[in-house]
Amino acid sequence: MATPDAPRGRPRDSRAHQAILTATADLLAEAGYAATSIGAVAARAGVGKDTVYRRWSGKAELVYEAVFTQTETVPVPDTGTLRGDLTVLVDALVQEFTAPAAAAALPGLLADFAARPELRARIRSHFLAPAKERLVEVFERAAQRGEAAPDLPVDLVLDTLAGAVFFHTGLVGEPAGPQLADRLAALVGRGIEAR
Repeated sequence: MATPDAPRGRPRDSRAHQAILTATADLLAEAGYAATSIGAVAARAGVGKDTVYRRWSGKAELVYEAVFTQTETVPVPDTGTLRGDLTVLVDALVQEFTAPAAAAALPGLLADFAARPELRARIRSHFLAPAKERLVEVFERAAQRGEAAPDLPVDLVLDTLAGAVFFHTGLVGEPAGPQLADRLAALVGRGIEAR
């Protein structure tokens, strides 16, 4: 008989989880969003389709995690200035949005998000909200240093940064260039600096 504190079922294998994410990103870069299927991902990762479906609701959620959550594993920047921290954040977004898998995934993901409001809500609650929450300290430190107002709308600032990178690199197709992160950080930093 299991104790009340014992987890039920077999524990999740973190190696399988990572293998699935890697297989997804590789398939996206090689074949594109439409040709990337749960079956193809499972075969590439060496797992059964059920293993994939136990972790993700479907292809769109899997693709989003495989491609657009890599910056969540890096430490929260602390350069000593708001502009420096924003530059690091924007540079991470540029790297994420310009990766081959991201370029291949964006059109299909956008179509799936538009067609399925419940998917948008799930991505927002499971991925975006926690990612934004961990970055609040960047703006709290900036407020303590007098660089930003304490009531700064952090969500809106982060959406502005991500939106600018997405529009510039993903929709317009402009090359990122070595100065993009610094220029965007300077623009947004001036807009939110304490007055």
